[in-house]
Amino acid sequence: QVQLVESGGGLVQPGGSLRLSCAASGSGFSINAMGWYRQAPGKEREFVARITSGDRTDYEDSVKGRFSISGDNAKNTVYLQMNSLKPEDTAVYYCHVIVGHRYTAHYWGQGTQVTVSS
Repeated sequence: QVQLVESGGGLVQPGGSLRLSCAASGSGFSINAMGWYRQAPGKEREFVARITSGDRTDYEDSVKGRFSISGDNAKNTVYLQMNSLKPEDTAVYYCHVIVGHRYTAHYWGQGTQVTVSS
Protein backbone atom coordinates (compact mmCIF):
# COMPACT_ATOMS: atom_id res chain seq x y z
CA GLN A 1 0.00 0.00 0.00
CA VAL A 2 1.16 3.51 -0.84
CA GLN A 3 0.17 6.64 1.05
CA LEU A 4 0.29 10.08 -0.55
CA VAL A 5 0.54 13.35 1.33
CA GLU A 6 -0.04 16.56 -0.58
CA SER A 7 0.74 20.12 0.42
CA GLY A 8 1.09 23.59 -1.02
CA GLY A 9 -2.39 24.62 -2.10
CA GLY A 10 -3.97 27.93 -1.20
CA LEU A 11 -5.31 31.25 -2.39
CA VAL A 12 -3.29 33.31 -4.84
CA GLN A 13 -3.96 36.33 -7.01
CA PRO A 14 -3.98 36.03 -10.81
CA GLY A 15 -0.43 36.05 -12.11
CA GLY A 16 0.89 34.58 -8.89
CA SER A 17 2.67 31.33 -8.17
CA LEU A 18 2.20 28.25 -6.02
CA ARG A 19 4.20 25.07 -5.55
CA LEU A 20 2.47 21.78 -4.82
CA SER A 21 4.24 18.81 -3.27
CA CYS A 22 3.25 15.17 -3.01
CA ALA A 23 5.23 12.63 -1.02
CA ALA A 24 4.69 8.90 -1.41
CA SER A 25 5.41 6.50 1.43
CA GLY A 26 5.00 2.80 2.04
CA SER A 27 7.12 -0.27 1.56
CA GLY A 28 8.23 -2.37 -1.33
CA PHE A 29 7.05 -0.20 -4.16
CA SER A 30 8.69 1.10 -7.32
CA ILE A 31 7.37 4.29 -8.78
CA ASN A 32 6.54 4.23 -12.48
CA ALA A 33 5.21 7.78 -12.74
CA MET A 34 3.93 10.60 -10.57
CA GLY A 35 1.67 13.41 -11.63
CA TRP A 36 -1.20 15.76 -11.01
CA TYR A 37 -4.83 15.97 -12.03
CA ARG A 38 -7.34 18.66 -11.17
CA GLN A 39 -11.07 18.96 -10.83
CA ALA A 40 -12.95 22.25 -10.97
CA PRO A 41 -16.52 22.59 -9.63
CA GLY A 42 -19.01 21.01 -12.01
CA LYS A 43 -16.28 19.58 -14.25
CA GLU A 44 -14.62 16.22 -14.68
CA ARG A 45 -11.18 15.50 -13.33
CA GLU A 46 -8.53 16.32 -15.92
CA PHE A 47 -4.87 15.55 -16.45
CA VAL A 48 -2.41 18.35 -15.65
CA ALA A 49 1.15 16.99 -15.72
CA ARG A 50 3.17 13.82 -15.27
CA ILE A 51 6.80 12.81 -14.79
CA THR A 52 8.00 9.25 -15.29
CA SER A 53 10.73 7.39 -13.47
CA GLY A 54 12.87 8.13 -16.52
CA ASP A 55 12.21 11.88 -16.11
CA ARG A 56 9.99 12.16 -19.15
CA THR A 57 7.41 14.92 -18.63
CA ASP A 58 4.01 15.56 -20.16
CA TYR A 59 1.69 18.53 -19.74
CA GLU A 60 -1.86 19.43 -20.55
CA ASP A 61 -1.84 22.07 -23.27
CA SER A 62 -3.30 24.91 -21.21
CA VAL A 63 -0.52 24.72 -18.60
CA LYS A 64 2.47 24.34 -20.93
CA GLY A 65 4.98 27.12 -20.35
CA ARG A 66 3.40 28.04 -17.00
CA PHE A 67 3.61 24.85 -14.93
CA SER A 68 6.69 22.75 -14.33
CA ILE A 69 6.76 19.26 -12.83
CA SER A 70 9.81 17.76 -11.17
CA GLY A 71 10.62 14.80 -8.97
CA ASP A 72 12.97 13.78 -6.19
CA ASN A 73 13.45 10.05 -6.56
CA ALA A 74 15.28 9.72 -3.25
CA LYS A 75 12.31 11.22 -1.41
CA ASN A 76 9.57 9.72 -3.63
CA THR A 77 8.25 13.22 -3.99
CA VAL A 78 6.83 15.12 -6.92
CA TYR A 79 6.52 18.88 -7.20
CA LEU A 80 4.33 21.07 -9.39
CA GLN A 81 5.54 24.64 -9.77
CA MET A 82 2.66 26.74 -11.01
CA ASN A 83 3.42 30.22 -12.37
CA SER A 84 1.30 32.85 -14.08
CA LEU A 85 -1.78 31.39 -12.47
CA LYS A 86 -5.17 32.19 -13.96
CA PRO A 87 -8.66 32.06 -12.43
CA GLU A 88 -9.40 29.07 -14.65
CA ASP A 89 -6.66 27.14 -12.83
CA THR A 90 -8.88 27.13 -9.75
CA ALA A 91 -9.57 23.52 -8.81
CA VAL A 92 -8.81 20.75 -6.39
CA TYR A 93 -5.47 19.29 -7.41
CA TYR A 94 -4.92 15.56 -6.91
CA CYS A 95 -1.61 13.76 -6.81
CA HIS A 96 -1.58 10.56 -8.85
CA VAL A 97 1.05 7.84 -8.60
CA ILE A 98 1.55 4.71 -10.68
CA VAL A 99 3.64 2.01 -9.04
CA GLY A 100 5.05 -1.10 -10.64
CA HIS A 101 6.08 -1.70 -14.21
CA ARG A 102 4.93 -5.09 -15.47
CA TYR A 103 1.88 -4.92 -13.21
CA THR A 104 0.78 -1.47 -12.13
CA ALA A 105 -1.35 0.02 -9.39
CA HIS A 106 -2.73 3.56 -9.17
CA TYR A 107 -2.96 5.70 -6.07
CA TRP A 108 -4.57 9.10 -5.48
CA GLY A 109 -3.92 11.80 -2.93
CA GLN A 110 -6.69 13.44 -0.92
CA GLY A 111 -6.57 16.63 -2.98
CA THR A 112 -5.47 20.17 -2.24
CA GLN A 113 -7.45 23.28 -3.11
CA VAL A 114 -5.94 25.91 -5.38
CA THR A 115 -7.91 29.13 -5.73
CA VAL A 116 -6.84 31.90 -8.08
CA SER A 117 -8.78 35.06 -7.38
CA SER A 118 -8.30 38.76 -6.80
